Amino acid sequence: MGEVIRFVSKSERERARLIQEARAIYDSIFPPTDPASEGRDKAAMGRTYIGRDGGNLS
Repeated sequence: MGEVIRFVSKSERERARLIQEARAIYDSIFPPTDPASEGRDKAAMGRTYIGRDGGNLS
């Protein structure tokens, strides 16, 4: 009771799969540096996340 079920369209699932695949390819070409400094490096590099809003880069 009280569960929320969210419909996820086929195109949204495909988009998420393609983004995940692209990140895996990127990480295989440019492996992340030392995990201890990764948090700091992400902020410095400005790795972006494309969320639900489509392409609003932050």
